[in-house]
Amino acid sequence: MEHENALIKEKSPYLLQHAHDLVDWLPWGEEAFKMAKRDDKPIFLSIGYSTCHWCHVMARESFNDPIVAKLINETFVPVKVDREERPDIDNIYMNACQLLTGTGGWPLTIFLTPDGRPFFAGTYFPKETSQGMPGLKEIILKTGELWEKKPEDIDNAATEITMAIKRMNAPTQPHEIQERIIDVGFEELEKAFDHENGGFGSSQKFPLPNHLYFLLRYGLLKEKKALEMVELTLDKMRLGGIYDHIGYGFHRYTIDPKWRIPHFEKMLYDQALMAIAYLEAYQTLGKELYKETAEEIFEYVIREMRSPEGGFYSAEDAESEGEEGKFYLWTMEELREILDSHLLCEFFNAKKEGNIPDETGKPSGENILYMKNIPEKFAEEKGIDPTEFLKKLEEGRRKLFNYRSQRSPPNKDDKILTDWNGLMIAAFARGYRIIGDKRYLKASKDALGFIMEKLYKNGRLMHRYRDGESAIWGNLDDYAFLIWGILELYDATFDEEYIKLALELSEELNRHFKDEENGGFFFTADYSDSLLIRKKEASDSATPSGNSVHALNLLRLGSILEDETLTKISEDIIKSFAAKIKRIPIAYTLLLVGAHWHQKGGSSLVIAAKTKSCIPNKLKSTFIPYLTITLKLEDSDWSFAPETLRNKKVLNECTYYLCKDKTCHPPTQDPETIIDILTK
Repeated sequence: MEHENALIKEKSPYLLQHAHDLVDWLPWGEEAFKMAKRDDKPIFLSIGYSTCHWCHVMARESFNDPIVAKLINETFVPVKVDREERPDIDNIYMNACQLLTGTGGWPLTIFLTPDGRPFFAGTYFPKETSQGMPGLKEIILKTGELWEKKPEDIDNAATEITMAIKRMNAPTQPHEIQERIIDVGFEELEKAFDHENGGFGSSQKFPLPNHLYFLLRYGLLKEKKALEMVELTLDKMRLGGIYDHIGYGFHRYTIDPKWRIPHFEKMLYDQALMAIAYLEAYQTLGKELYKETAEEIFEYVIREMRSPEGGFYSAEDAESEGEEGKFYLWTMEELREILDSHLLCEFFNAKKEGNIPDETGKPSGENILYMKNIPEKFAEEKGIDPTEFLKKLEEGRRKLFNYRSQRSPPNKDDKILTDWNGLMIAAFARGYRIIGDKRYLKASKDALGFIMEKLYKNGRLMHRYRDGESAIWGNLDDYAFLIWGILELYDATFDEEYIKLALELSEELNRHFKDEENGGFFFTADYSDSLLIRKKEASDSATPSGNSVHALNLLRLGSILEDETLTKISEDIIKSFAAKIKRIPIAYTLLLVGAHWHQKGGSSLVIAAKTKSCIPNKLKSTFIPYLTITLKLEDSDWSFAPETLRNKKVLNECTYYLCKDKTCHPPTQDPETIIDILTK
C-alpha cells in the first residue's frame, strides 16, 4: 500500500503532490507546533509550489529516499507549505534565507524552533554533499547533534535571526518623497538595462513588467529614450524562447541574457501583467505585433487556464513526464517531418545538434523555437513574399500545435487565487477596452462573478478556492489586485456599480490592514493568523506589491470620484516607504508610478451625459498616462460620491469637465477641445 501522510487531506495541488512522500509531512498549523513542543524537536519547514522544477527534484532525491526521509522524521517535525496559498508565511521565512545566505528561491528549506523562530535556511540541497554543496543528510545529522548537545547555540541563533528579520521589516518614518527620485529611478533602470537584448540584468532574464509600466509613462512625459528601452525589451521577449510560439503565452524566465532558453513553467500572473504591458505599448507605439501578442496571450489563457466556472487557474508546470521542458522541445527530425520545410526550421533557429545545451554544456539534440527577426523581415531577407510566408508560418504553427497536443502535457495547478485572478480580470478588461473583443469582457466579468460568489464571504475576501473549498483569509494583494481588476472593468464599461464595489473592498482594507501610525497597509489583516512578524512592504517582485497597486487604485478612485480623502491615503502609502524608495528606487518602480502621478497631478475628465456615445473614441484608443474618465449619466446613481462630483450636471447632450496638471478648465460641449488639451 502506498505511503500516505497528513497532506492527503489538503486541497493544494502542491501539498497533494507530497501526500505520498516518505516524509511524514504536516500542514502548517497548531498541530505541528504543539507536536514540536511536546516532542522537543525542531521543525523542518519546506516551502515550494506545484510548478517548481527544483522542488520536484528535491522531492525525488530526498523526500522519497527511505534513508533521508527516516532522518527527517526522526529529527524534526516536518511541515510543508504551498507558497502560493500562504505567501504570508513564505515572505517571512524568505527574509530569513536572504539574511543567512544572501539569496533566496524555491524550494525554500528552513529549520525552526518549536515557537517558529528560524535558525537555519537554504534553498535546494542535494541528498549527498558534492562539489562544495552540503548534502541534506549531512545537514540533518549535524542539526540533530547540535539540537541535542548545544540547544543554547540554536536558541541564540534563532533569537538573533528573528531580531534581524524584525529590524529588516521595521516601519520607517513617513516623509515627503523628493521630486528628483523619479529621475533617479529612470537613471538606475538605464544603468541596469541590457542595451543589446533588452530587459535588465546580464544572466537570467525575468519579464519585470513593473519596470516597463514606469518606463512607458516616463518616456511619454519626459524622456523618449525610456520608450526605446520598452520597445527593445518587448521585441526581444516576443521573438525569444521565453515566448511559446506554438501555444502562446510567456514562460517564467530565461536562463540566458538573450531570452532564448526558458525555465518552462507558465504562471497566470505573468500572462496578465505582460498582456497589459503589450497593450499599453501597442497604444503608445502603434506596433501591430504588440496587439497580436496580447491577443495570443488571451487565447492561451482562455484555452488552457480558464475553469468551467469562470475563474482562472494558477500555473502550468515546467516538467512533463519528469523532464523539464519535454513538452516544448523538438528534435530536428521531428520538425522536418512535421513541417516539411527547411525554411521554417531555419526561421525557428532549429539545428541538427540542437540549439540548447545539456547539463554538461554540450549540444543536447533538442531545440527551443525562437526567432531572430519578425516574419516579414525574415521573408524579405530570403526574397520571399511576406504574405505567403506568414500563411506558411501559420500552417506550420498549427501542425506543430496539433502534434504537440498529443504529448503528455505539463501538470496544471488548478487552484484559483483571488490576487492572480484580479490581475487577469484587469488584463482582460483592458484588452476589451483597447481591442474591442467581447470575449475579453465576458472573461473578465465571469472571473469577477466567480470570485464574488465563491471567495467573498461576509464582506471579506478569501485567498484560495479549489475543489469546492474556499479557504485562507485574503491578504493585501487579494484586495489590491482585485480592486485593480474592478477599476479596469469600470473603465471598460462605465458601470458605476464597479466603483461602489471597489470602494467596499477598499474600506475593508482601511479597517483591517492599514498601519494607522505610519501609513501604508500590512500584508495580513488584524484577524489573520498570528505569525513571527506582521509584514508591511512595497518592493515589487514577480508580481507588484499590494501597497504599490493600492496606491494607484486609490489615486484612480480619488480622481474618478473627486475625493481628496482617497488621494491622501494614497499619498500616505508613498510617504510611508519614502526612505526605502530613496535607498533603492529600482526595487519600487510601481510605487514610483504612483509618486509620478502625485507629482504631475494627472488628468481627470468627468463627462456628464445623456448617453455613453459622449465618450470620444480617441480617448479609448490613446494611452494617456494618469488620466481617469468618470461617466455621469443622467439616470445613474452617484449619491455615494462627494458633492463636487454630484454637482457636475449635463448642460447639453454631452458636457466635459476636465482638470489636468492641477488646473481645471471651463466646462465644454466640444470633445475636440478636450482631446487637444489631453494630447498636447
